[in-house]
Amino acid sequence: MSTPPAGKARLLPVDSSGIARDLRSRAAHEAHFGSLPLIQGPRIGKPGPLVHEIEKSGLRGRGGGWFPTARKIHAVVESAGARRAWSAGRKPVVIANAMEGEPASSKDAVLLGHSPHLVLDGIAALSATIGATNAYIAVHRGSPVIDVVVRALAERNDQITIALVTPPARYVSSEESALAHWIGDGMGTPVFGKRPFERGVDDRPTQVQNAETMAHIGLIARYGGEWFASVGETSAPGTCLVSVGGAVNTPGVIEVEVGTPVTEIIKRCNGLSTEVSGFLTGGYGGGWAGYDALMNASWSPDSVAAAGGVIGAGILWAFDAHDCPITAMARVARWMAGESAGQCGPCRFGLPSLADDLDVLSARSALSADLQRLTSRLPMVQQRGGCKHPDGVARFITSGLQVFRAEVAHHVHGRCSADTHHTSVITPLPIIDQRTTPVGFPGKDFK
Repeated sequence: MSTPPAGKARLLPVDSSGIARDLRSRAAHEAHFGSLPLIQGPRIGKPGPLVHEIEKSGLRGRGGGWFPTARKIHAVVESAGARRAWSAGRKPVVIANAMEGEPASSKDAVLLGHSPHLVLDGIAALSATIGATNAYIAVHRGSPVIDVVVRALAERNDQITIALVTPPARYVSSEESALAHWIGDGMGTPVFGKRPFERGVDDRPTQVQNAETMAHIGLIARYGGEWFASVGETSAPGTCLVSVGGAVNTPGVIEVEVGTPVTEIIKRCNGLSTEVSGFLTGGYGGGWAGYDALMNASWSPDSVAAAGGVIGAGILWAFDAHDCPITAMARVARWMAGESAGQCGPCRFGLPSLADDLDVLSARSALSADLQRLTSRLPMVQQRGGCKHPDGVARFITSGLQVFRAEVAHHVHGRCSADTHHTSVITPLPIIDQRTTPVGFPGKDFK
C-alpha cells in the first residue's frame, strides 16, 4: 500500500492556508495521491481482492442509503455468475452517480471540481474488481463540472474506457434504476421490479455508486481498509462530505470525520447567522430535525436518525426562524410532485394532493379536518410507489409537521409566527426549474 498523505482532509485536501488544493490535472492528482496501483480482477463468482480491503474499511455508500459497499459489490458479481453473464458476454456495468438530484446538495460537484481523478480512479478500480466491461460517470445535463470531467477523461489511459453521460436534470433521473434505464434505453425513469445489481443497463448486472463513494474506493485501493477505518465511527468509518446551507455564515461543502458533532460542523461554517428553528437533513427526500435535538447529535447515520433526521446525501440546512416553515414545505412538496416520473398512483395523484393540502395549510385557511386529511394521506403514498420518491416526500412532510407542530397549530388557527417584516439574507430552500405537475408519459429524453 502507498503512504497516505498527511491530514484528515482526504477527498478535498487543503494547503497550508486551509484552501482546497486544485487537483484537476492528473499530474497534480498523482503528485498528491500517487498512482493507482494495479487492481486484480475477479474469478468466476468472486470479486477481485480489493473487495477485502473495502470490507475491512467498513465503507458505506455516500449517496443517501449508506448501504455497505462491499455487500453491493458481492451482489453484482454473484448475480453475474448466477446468470452465466461471464460466458454469455453479459458482464457487469459500473455507473458513478454524480447527478445530485437534491437541489440543496453540491458535494459531488465540488468533489469533481477539485479532485475529478479521484472519482475516476474509484470507477477504474471498481470496474477491474468486478470485471466490468462498460463504465460510466453520470453528470446531469448543464452541470458546470462537465468540462472538468471531459478534460480529466482525456488524460486517462485506464484499461476500461469511462464514458461521460449527461441525463436530464430531473430529481428521479438520479435514482439508480433510472440511471441504468437512461444509459440502456434513453429513458431517465425508475424501473419497476428491476434491481440494478441483477438487471440494470441492458439487463446486465450493474453496480451504481455515488461519486463520493467512488472517490473513497480510489483511496482504499491505495492505502487500504484499515487506514480508511482509522477515523470515523465503528458503525460508519471514514470521512464524508457535507453540504451545509441556510442560516450559517459561510455555507458550502466541508469534509468531516463521520461522528463529528453537529456543533463542530456549524462552527466550521463560522456559526449560525441568525436564530434557527430547525434543520433539514438529507435533502428533500430526507427529514427535519429539531434545533436542540440535532445540535446535541453527531453527524453519523445513527445519531442523526436518533435526533429525528436522515443523514442521507449529506445535507445540513439550518432553517431561519424568521421564515415560515409551512410555506417552505409547501413549496418543496409542490416541486417534488412535479419532479415525479408520473408512472404510478402515489406519485401521479398522491403527491399533488399532499402539495394541495400543504398549500391550504400555508395559506392559514386550513381547518382541523384539513390537517387530518393531510396526515391520513401521508401513509397512503408510502411503500406503494415504483421507487422511493413518494416515501422521501412523505418523510419530508411528516417530519416537518412534527418538528414545526407549534407552527402548524398557529396556521390552523389562522396565524403565522413568521416575521413578515424581516428582510432575510438567507437563501431559501433552493428550487431548480420549478415544475408544478408530474410529467405525462415520459418521452425518450424525459425532459
